[in-house]
Amino acid sequence: MTKRPNILLTGTPGVGKTTLGKELSSRTGLTYVNVGDLAQEGQLYDGFDEDYQCPILDEDRVVDELEDKMEEGGVIVDYHGCDLFPERWFHIVFVLRTDNTQLYNRLEARGYTGKKLQDNVQCEIFQTILEEAMEAYSEDIVHQLPSNSPEDLERNLEQMSQWVEQWIKDHN
Repeated sequence: MTKRPNILLTGTPGVGKTTLGKELSSRTGLTYVNVGDLAQEGQLYDGFDEDYQCPILDEDRVVDELEDKMEEGGVIVDYHGCDLFPERWFHIVFVLRTDNTQLYNRLEARGYTGKKLQDNVQCEIFQTILEEAMEAYSEDIVHQLPSNSPEDLERNLEQMSQWVEQWIKDHN
């Protein structure tokens, strides 16, 4: 079987991970996994967060659920957190970044309000996810990408597709 890379797409909610991940999957043939959807399908939760009005992810069960798939390789994982995943899983980590005003508007359009909206925008301002990624993985595999416009999306897809092709050439 062809050895294929595993990619982590991370960033604050609303930065464009899902759009990018699905499109990258269709261009490269890698398997796209949205951790939020995976958790919902398998009910991989450990309670409910009243402040944010959302279920609390059972991280251990999510990791168990993904383990075999990750060992096979060729997986794009999309999630707004990154330090729950084993470092050995990923060959590259992309942290998407969005201008705060745009992010605010995107999240507001999704129905985010109050504390949830403010905390997510602050998370972006303070580069929380980028710092988390830098601490959780070797810094040489962590890359931040702008995700503000359709042009950014296209450029990111092009760069990432080329990276996947090169990785496959180098490892087979």
